[in-house]
Amino acid sequence: MPESYAPLTIGSLRIGFPVTQAALSGYSDWPMRVLARRHGASYTLCEVMLDRFVEQVSRGRKAKRLLRVTHEDHPCGAQLMGNDPAEFVAAARVLVELGFDAIDLNFACPVRKVLGRQRGGYLLGQPGAALDIVARLRNALPPAVPLTVKLRRGIDDSPESLKRFFAIFDGAFALGAAAVTVHGRTVEQRYRGKASWDFLGEVKRRAGNRTVLGSGDLFTAQACLDMMRQTGVDGVTVARGAIGNPWIFAQARAIFEGNPLPPPPSLFEQRGAILEHYRMAEEIYGSWRCGRLMRKFGIRYAALHPHSEEVRRAFIEMHRPEQLSGLIERWYAEDLPGRYPESGLATSSRDPSE
Repeated sequence: MPESYAPLTIGSLRIGFPVTQAALSGYSDWPMRVLARRHGASYTLCEVMLDRFVEQVSRGRKAKRLLRVTHEDHPCGAQLMGNDPAEFVAAARVLVELGFDAIDLNFACPVRKVLGRQRGGYLLGQPGAALDIVARLRNALPPAVPLTVKLRRGIDDSPESLKRFFAIFDGAFALGAAAVTVHGRTVEQRYRGKASWDFLGEVKRRAGNRTVLGSGDLFTAQACLDMMRQTGVDGVTVARGAIGNPWIFAQARAIFEGNPLPPPPSLFEQRGAILEHYRMAEEIYGSWRCGRLMRKFGIRYAALHPHSEEVRRAFIEMHRPEQLSGLIERWYAEDLPGRYPESGLATSSRDPSE
């Protein structure tokens, strides 16, 4: 790694390589995280979970599916969302008992249903409530368990929104947060337009030696390097750019070390990852449920195929798990070169929250 990029540290966790996988609603479950780790991710976050939901499913079959963390998964953080400090505390204690290494608070989700229930990005407009959650949770967690916070750069572009953002940003660190991740869009933007990397640079200059991670528009390995160069953040969190593309982490490691960008994964490499993803998904979801799950992941894996549109349509038309073998036999039988994803992939506002 170039000397200008120090190993990433989040509280007691020595992460090392500063390119991590973000929490992705409906995506960053155990199979996705493990594949990311095998391909070079240094740290991952479980998909965002409602605080009261964690308490309800902390035992039984649902817990096995949704709250699983294994030896290969460490270090791994759990992201929580809600609006009641007491429920945050109860859920965080459950997650620590289950083996998650850190707790991340989501004050960033821009989904309208979430905002309407006074969760996620809604709290960016409520510094007092947000910081009360941070304080209560930091006091309740064991000292060795890092508490981190995920923010967007405000509700909107108004001066008042900016003032509230920095009240939460500064206050979270003052209350003991180990790191803050900042996504360069506002809540109002959702996923439209460009993320402001200039704002990330401003935030990092204000933070000084406190740990700041950047998020937004990281669809290629080069973008990860460029964000760190341009903004000075301590690390980056890859979100939508990692869905169906765990190779982004190995590619980033190569260029961070000054080596040439590795070629995109060949079709046999892609086939191996898809089949292993399916195997792990079947292990925790069962064959019926994981068939539908692999359809949404397969659509993203298809972006790396030289016949991406045809393969994407094939995954869209896949409704039963047994159809996967036929799809693989048709489209991944020959070891052709793959392709890199497009840099602007997945710009829809309906994509998973980061």
